[in-house]
Amino acid sequence: MKSLALLALYLGLSLSSSAQAEVKVEPLEAEAIAKDAYIYGYPMLELYNTLYIQAVDTESTAYQAPFNRVSHNSDVYNGKTTAVQSPIADTRYSFAWLDLRAEPIVMTLPAVDSNRYFSVQLTDIFTHNFAYLGSRTTGRKGGRYLIAGPEWQGATPADVDQVIRSESSIVYALYRTQLFDPSDMAKMRRVQQGYTLKPLSSFLKLEARPTAPRLDWPVPSPDTTATPTAFRLMDFLLRFAPPHPSEVGLRRRFANIGIDSDQPFIEDRLTATQYKALQAGIDAARAEFAAFKSSEVDTGLIPTTELFGDREHLANNYLGRYAGAAVALFAASADEANFIGYFNDEYQQPLNGLRKQYALHFAKDQLPPVDAFWSLTLYDANTKLLIDNRLNRYLVNSRMLNRLQRDPDGGLTLYLQRLTPGIALESNWLPVPPGPFYGVLRLYQPQPEVANGQWKPPVITVQP
Repeated sequence: MKSLALLALYLGLSLSSSAQAEVKVEPLEAEAIAKDAYIYGYPMLELYNTLYIQAVDTESTAYQAPFNRVSHNSDVYNGKTTAVQSPIADTRYSFAWLDLRAEPIVMTLPAVDSNRYFSVQLTDIFTHNFAYLGSRTTGRKGGRYLIAGPEWQGATPADVDQVIRSESSIVYALYRTQLFDPSDMAKMRRVQQGYTLKPLSSFLKLEARPTAPRLDWPVPSPDTTATPTAFRLMDFLLRFAPPHPSEVGLRRRFANIGIDSDQPFIEDRLTATQYKALQAGIDAARAEFAAFKSSEVDTGLIPTTELFGDREHLANNYLGRYAGAAVALFAASADEANFIGYFNDEYQQPLNGLRKQYALHFAKDQLPPVDAFWSLTLYDANTKLLIDNRLNRYLVNSRMLNRLQRDPDGGLTLYLQRLTPGIALESNWLPVPPGPFYGVLRLYQPQPEVANGQWKPPVITVQP
């Protein structure tokens, strides 16, 4: 029966009204299972929303490319840019959604400048960052990497440098490529053009090329993440990933309310009592997340860097994984990058350029410890855009250090204010708006003292 249901799903066939998932437990137990299932599955829902608009819905303004094809963001960001919120001015993204059901994909990376940071983050349907390629992990010489789904059992081709396996047959590849400055755009784009994907059969120049059955992708709706409709989408996505050994029992438990069972989940065919029980479980899960975020994440008791990584790092902490997807979907793992948000001053008051002027001071030998680079970018808090200014300066980064004025003791002070701090210090000035603003300090390839707390980011201080 399981194989029949899967065949119907993959071929887009309709099953008879009797062939549907069933809720096999009493309401109280169904509610408890629904709560756990929602906490487990929420990241999948958020991932699917992005997948759908980037790779399925060709009418979406966010559409990037079909499956197994790379698309690039090579726009110039400045104070006139309005299309992207909180744009990262010194890296550019490339995107690819991989469908590995039929066969693996061979990912080719080009040789990259010795001082240019780049990475490819591979994320499965659970939002585990299960592998990284690039300057930190595989170097800058380029190479070919075979990305395989959970069912593939073939031999490794001779010209492939490494086989990387995913728990799911749908994978998100998120590329980050450093942009030195606006004059570097053409060179950076040439690097992006070197990112290519080929199905294994095409890479091997085989005439017979396997294909996967056509899928009818569910259309996300506004209630997808707040009602039992979420379980229909979760049920669909779990077909792309066999149970991990640590989750066999959990997946069997979910089947008791119709998720990952022998038949597709159809919320419209639940009884009123069943629907109410599942909705109560979802509401309880959302309340538990809200309390966790408020008490653990927002207070810094749990660093946000702990919320992203591979399965081993997250250790099946499903509430933490939920929080990661909710606060910063597809954020980098701590070994790859660390983003520090600045929203308040030393007195825990919101930053406001109309009322005060500020500084960020790094003591001598206390600049962010990184193996790649660091940057501080400021944004208008009302628009979440870069701050238009006469200097056309939107960030300060480690590549600029030889142009910055050092303090007498060897430290570095950056001035965050509306008006110039004076000609002698203008190299260290980041203009702010006449109102609320915030900053993000980004560390690429942070050294161990960032994660272990030996290095602590300085606070933004109020200046007289």
